[in-house]
Amino acid sequence: MADVFTNVVEVVTREEFERRLRRGGLGYIGFEPSGFVHIGTGLVCGNKIKDLEGAGIKMTVLLADWHAMINDKLGGDMTLIGLAAEHLIDALRAVGVGARFVYASEIVSDPSYWEKVIRIAKVTTLKRAKRAMTIMGRREEDAELDSSKILYPFMQVADIFHLRVHVAYGGMDQRHAHMLARDVAGKLGLRKPIALHTALLSSLKGPSRMDAAQAKMSKSVKESAIFLHDPPELVEKKIMKAYCPPREPKGNPVLDIARMILIPYYFPEFEVKTSSGTRAFSSPGELVEAYGRGEIHPLDLKEAVAKHLNEVLEPIRCYLDAHPEPVEELSSALGEGK
Repeated sequence: MADVFTNVVEVVTREEFERRLRRGGLGYIGFEPSGFVHIGTGLVCGNKIKDLEGAGIKMTVLLADWHAMINDKLGGDMTLIGLAAEHLIDALRAVGVGARFVYASEIVSDPSYWEKVIRIAKVTTLKRAKRAMTIMGRREEDAELDSSKILYPFMQVADIFHLRVHVAYGGMDQRHAHMLARDVAGKLGLRKPIALHTALLSSLKGPSRMDAAQAKMSKSVKESAIFLHDPPELVEKKIMKAYCPPREPKGNPVLDIARMILIPYYFPEFEVKTSSGTRAFSSPGELVEAYGRGEIHPLDLKEAVAKHLNEVLEPIRCYLDAHPEPVEELSSALGEGK
C-alpha cells in the first residue's frame, strides 16, 4: 500500500524530512494552470498530496497563474489561465485532495513578496538562474528572447519562503528551483525547505532523444497524456496506441501507470489476463520484473491497465460531470470539444 515515500525518488534531506514528520508542518506544491488535468498531476501528485496530509503535513496548492503567464501558457491570457485554475481545483477535489488553494495573483499583491524576489536575485548568479529555467520547461537561451522568464526561478523560490513552508514538493523537473531555495536560504538567514521529489509519469508517445521534456506526460502535448475527464473509450484508445515495447520497463508509460498509480493506490492485487491464465501482482516491483522477463505480453498489460484505470477514473469523471462549468468553459475557450 502507498505511504509518504511511494514514488519518491529523492528527499533532501531524508533526516530533516523524518524529523519534520514527527512534528508536523507546512508543505506546498505549485502548478501552472495551463490546460486540462492529466493523470500525472491528478493521480501521481494528487495522491502524494494526500499522503503528505495523512502524515501530518498541511498542504497548500499554489495556483501559479502569474507563472503561467510568464511562461506563455495559454498564450499568456489570464482569463484562460483563470479557467484552467478553476478546473485544476475541481480536478484535485475530485481525486480527494483537501489542501488549501492559493492563487499566485493573491500573494504578488504583497510588497514583501517582491522584496523576497529581489533579495533572492541579489544572491543568485545569472548563470544559476538560467540553469534553473528547466523548471518551466524552457532552455537557458529562452531568456535572451524574453527577459521576463528570468524572473520565474526567483518567483518560485520566493513562493516557498512567502508561504513559510517546511516541505517543497514537486516532480523531479522542479529540483533546480528547490535546490536554489535551499542554497539562498543559508545566504539570507531563512529556513531551508525540505525538498521532496516524485518520479514523472512517462509520455504515452515514449521517450524522446531530442527533448527530455517531451519524455514526460504533458497537458500541452495531448497525444502524450490521459486526462481525468477523458471518456472510457478514449482512455482505452490512448492506452492501446501507447508506447509499450516488450521486455522494456524503462520509460514505458503503460507500465508506469500500473506501478505508480494503480497498484500502490488502488489495486493491491493487480490482475493481468494472459494466455496462460490470470496473474495477480501485489507490488509494483513484482510486475516490473515479470514484464522485463517477457512473462507479460504488452497487449495483455495494455488491456489490464485500460480496464483498471477506467475503474479509477469513473468516480472522478462523475464528480467533474457534476461540476461541468470549468471543463466546458475551458473547452469552449480553446475551441475544443470536451
